[in-house]
Amino acid sequence: MFEFTIFIALILIATVTVLTIIIRCITLLIKKRKEKDLTKTISRLKRSGVVLCGLVVFMFGFLMFSQLKAKTPPILNGQGEVLEGSIAEVTKIELNGRKEWISIRGENKLNPVLLFLAGGPGGSQMAAVRHDLAELEKHFVVVNWDQPGSGKSYYAAAKNSLVVDDYVEDGLSLTEYLCERFGQKKIYIVGESWGSALGIFLASDRPNRYHAVIGTGQMVDFLETELMDYDKALEIAQEKGDDDKIKKLKANGRPPYFGSDVTWNSAEYLNYLSAYMSNNPKIQNNGYNTFRDIFSPEYGIIDKINFFRGIISTFNHVYPQLYDIDLRVDYKKLEVPVYFFLGRYDINAPTSLVESYVDVLDAPIKEIVWFEHSGHDPWINESDKFVEKLLMIKDSKRLNDEKND
Repeated sequence: MFEFTIFIALILIATVTVLTIIIRCITLLIKKRKEKDLTKTISRLKRSGVVLCGLVVFMFGFLMFSQLKAKTPPILNGQGEVLEGSIAEVTKIELNGRKEWISIRGENKLNPVLLFLAGGPGGSQMAAVRHDLAELEKHFVVVNWDQPGSGKSYYAAAKNSLVVDDYVEDGLSLTEYLCERFGQKKIYIVGESWGSALGIFLASDRPNRYHAVIGTGQMVDFLETELMDYDKALEIAQEKGDDDKIKKLKANGRPPYFGSDVTWNSAEYLNYLSAYMSNNPKIQNNGYNTFRDIFSPEYGIIDKINFFRGIISTFNHVYPQLYDIDLRVDYKKLEVPVYFFLGRYDINAPTSLVESYVDVLDAPIKEIVWFEHSGHDPWINESDKFVEKLLMIKDSKRLNDEKND
């Protein structure tokens, strides 16, 4: 927060300096001045130019400094010292030629690895998971991946070249990296929203690398989801007599959307549904704490800006590629246990689609776990129960392994 405030102050100072230079230049052009006054004005312009150049250099250095010092806080013991055997780092790695960032946190490096897949495409949840699912760090090595085009990995690939297969390939490469680094044959996946579908893609491609896949805010049929969301938002607006929202929704028309306005057209109904869920008294601990997350130390100033750019521009380019995906058709058989952690009041990712997916899914284990006080984000709304249910999956896996041994 402090560094961002300083950066904004520097921008304001630079802006004032530029305006001063412009005003003085205009004065030179439109007024006849004595040679002595002209000399003074030119001298002032030179000084202002020097100040401006200095500010630009300082701002660039400040930006780089904020990026270099971005880190995740250490895990401490009761005495305020770094916990022995723990791990807490933000690391840049190369995945298929793309430089991407991950955070790794855990009280014991020997614990099972859990890879959290953020929503989006374009979302970053390094800080959010650390805050809202801190309890997981006692039982897992928790890895959070800023996928290409999001947060710290915003520049990993050109936005107009990203395709869904890039996420799958990079996710598989990241899995191999984690298995090798931590000496484990398999890891756990927790995917939320878009990440829940990505988790299914990964498990389908390489089932031997995953203990289980846990999806929350589960996406199933992307286009049908958007159509249902649009219709639900319109229904709510009509019930409330919200003529302005009705007008905007009808002006955009029903999905699918393509071109440069995918994000904004989708936001018209998605944000409306999010606000509706936020006002639902049956949903506890509602909503993201975006302000807290972007000002967390994991992100430098450029990362903070790209936190929002990913949600807007990456989503705009990649999301239309998902319209043709329906898990009920394309991923009917999986060779790993699959769990769906669903909020009872999720109207962003309709749970009826998940239930219909479970009906056709062939998997060793397939189970829906309901969160009765949650919307689209059970991991935030009921984080204690979320951790509890994950630990039950982990313990049942351990008991099953011991029985087989």
